Amino acid sequence: MKSIYSLILLLFYVGTAAAAETRYVTDQLEITLRSGKSTRNEILRMLPSGSAVEVLETDADSGYTRVRANNTEGWVLTRYLMGTPAARAQLASMEQRVAKAEERLKQVQDQLQDVSKNKTEAEQERNRLNDQNTKLNRELAEIRRVSANSIQIHNENQTLKKRTADAERQIQFLQQENANLMDRSNRDWFVVGAIVVVTSMLLGIGLTRVRWRKKSNWGDL
Repeated sequence: MKSIYSLILLLFYVGTAAAAETRYVTDQLEITLRSGKSTRNEILRMLPSGSAVEVLETDADSGYTRVRANNTEGWVLTRYLMGTPAARAQLASMEQRVAKAEERLKQVQDQLQDVSKNKTEAEQERNRLNDQNTKLNRELAEIRRVSANSIQIHNENQTLKKRTADAERQIQFLQQENANLMDRSNRDWFVVGAIVVVTSMLLGIGLTRVRWRKKSNWGDL
């Protein structure tokens, strides 16, 4: 694992020394920040490995450099300062960057998976809607066909009703005519009967008179 991180460090690391006034505490446990340029001076504080300090002054003769660390100024041995962060600090930083990159990669992969899932669901929904649209179009065509047939049947039914009404009126007219003819026939037969009766009576009277005259004539003889 360390070799991988070291390789990543070599590939991605770019020197970050700031204008030669920024240095880093060497890769040791701690160094002393003293009030002067010798080990006899007071220790102001201990600086952990990897701490960034601001260089204020360098004394090549004494081998000390005056620095500022967390608002505290003092002297440290120049040989304990480096132009780049300690390898351990760089490794920790790279580990954090790798962890963040892996987390971001995981998020991107999850998003890609969600997009693929949504795409599949969208395609399924589109296919379902297409099927439904096709079905509705067929139903609409059938409804239109049935409606056209219904309209035709309705029109034919109206025509038949009109014809039936006309036929019924014709039948009623014929029935009335027939009734009138029957009434006229009955009247004619009544008149004929009356004429026959009257004629019969007249004939009877005439015959009676003829017979009476004959008898009278015979009596006279």
